[in-house]
Amino acid sequence: MKQDDLPKKISVFPLSNFIIFPKTTVPLNIFEPRYIDMINDSMKSDKLIGMIQPKNSTNKDGNPELYEIGCVGKITSFRETEDGRYLIELKGLKRFKNIKEIQSEKKYRILEVSYNNFDQDLINEKEELKFSDLELIFKDLKSLFEKKGFIINWKALEKQSLDETINALAMASPFTLEEKQILLEAKNLDSRKNKIAEILKTYTFDIYENNTLQ
Repeated sequence: MKQDDLPKKISVFPLSNFIIFPKTTVPLNIFEPRYIDMINDSMKSDKLIGMIQPKNSTNKDGNPELYEIGCVGKITSFRETEDGRYLIELKGLKRFKNIKEIQSEKKYRILEVSYNNFDQDLINEKEELKFSDLELIFKDLKSLFEKKGFIINWKALEKQSLDETINALAMASPFTLEEKQILLEAKNLDSRKNKIAEILKTYTFDIYENNTLQ
């Protein structure tokens, strides 16, 4: 998909402590009526929705303020359950900048967005990094995941591209809302790798108590 194919106005699903990166796919369980409506509208058009994190503060309308950077994704799988929920898979396409919120009669939120400065998200560049460059980071991430009780299929991850692996780990990590936002806003793969390393340095592992202290 080219940038020109992406809409300048998108419906968004504000979800706290959740991010999606380009070239990654995540499952979503949709049950709130307003987001059921959003998915219905999206399925009738371009199947695109934006994911963006809400802040703890609220705007003048009483809605949570939104972070500046999010990611637009395309619905690649859709299934409705017997109790009316939607189970979808969303593939991240490209990050966007939140320009302003569009007033609408819809119950869900709509943003005017810009995709400038994120052209690399749509380009399959040759990876300069190698898995061997990330051995220490993966080791620390494994320790953190284990101590937080997270189950990760590492063998499956190693079969993916390095880009997909780092982004998948960033999405699944037990990092804070703010830390995940930092990773989303990192300019490229190398920068995201460095940010993960910086964040990991703030964690102290207590191997005896099987806890992660910060």
